[in-house]
Amino acid sequence: MMAAQFNLDVAGLLHEIIPHYIYSVPSFIIGELENIKERSRGKTRTAAITALKIASLPPLKVKDIPLLKGERVDDALLRISPVLCTNDRELRKRARERDIPIIYLRQRKYLAVDGYL
Repeated sequence: MMAAQFNLDVAGLLHEIIPHYIYSVPSFIIGELENIKERSRGKTRTAAITALKIASLPPLKVKDIPLLKGERVDDALLRISPVLCTNDRELRKRARERDIPIIYLRQRKYLAVDGYL
């Protein structure tokens, strides 16, 4: 949703940092964005709608990955991600503990990397 909030080309910025990766969005993230879109209003709803549109554009690909029984979205991201792109502070902390490289937004205008790619 940060792409919509700060008018960024996240896919382009990711391509500059890691050009040879396949960028995928897990299907459970699409479900979470749909949920945010339905229950929110204002800027949050608009950001979720924009994030859904961006997730369907190349080079991003939606990958069908189900949540395990009783698994939370953050836990699933940590389970499947070789590299994680998030601004969620708690998720970044948990990813660092598992030595998962993190890409996050700095100063609302560029992406930074925490860890080795």
